[in-house]
Amino acid sequence: MSISVEKGFNVSLSGLNAGLSRLAVGLGWDASDSSAPEFDLDASAFVIKPDGNVLSDKYFVFFNNLKSPEGAVTHQGDNLTGEGEGDDEVIFVDLNKLPTEATRIVFVVTIYKGREQQQFFSQVSNAFIRVVDRDNNDELARYDLGQDFGQETSLIFGDVYLENGEWNFRAVGQGYEGGLHEAAQNFGVYLR
Repeated sequence: MSISVEKGFNVSLSGLNAGLSRLAVGLGWDASDSSAPEFDLDASAFVIKPDGNVLSDKYFVFFNNLKSPEGAVTHQGDNLTGEGEGDDEVIFVDLNKLPTEATRIVFVVTIYKGREQQQFFSQVSNAFIRVVDRDNNDELARYDLGQDFGQETSLIFGDVYLENGEWNFRAVGQGYEGGLHEAAQNFGVYLR
């Protein structure tokens, strides 16, 4: 049974499945403006410690770094077009493999070269993030973002975080106009 989550709300993943350890986080979207150049959206994950920064740059998982050092977070590959139904990009998370200092995983989607091509999240529709139990393929939680965005070129779709010994999912929907650079800097990663 999937729980639909609205922006700003959360759900206890551990409460839905006490033995939960392996997640698939699916992210999807469609370009609502067919006259624009083809959209290339990219999913990424930031593995965060309690101070709000990544454990190290190696814990910024994206199309140029598909796996965290111990393999706890693994990007399943870059979808360049977003064509088709269902998840456009998927990130696997093994909660049991995460370092003990990891307390949060933030999932961000960025429009590749969005600012240069004048492509923004206001032109994206049907965007969603969903969390699936990889052991039985049950969808646990889903957040449909809606279309209340403007000039943003990257968005935090949601995060999975540890609180009082339980893993939770939160629907975030926070945008950045500065693209991946701004989002990465927010978590202590400085791109060249």
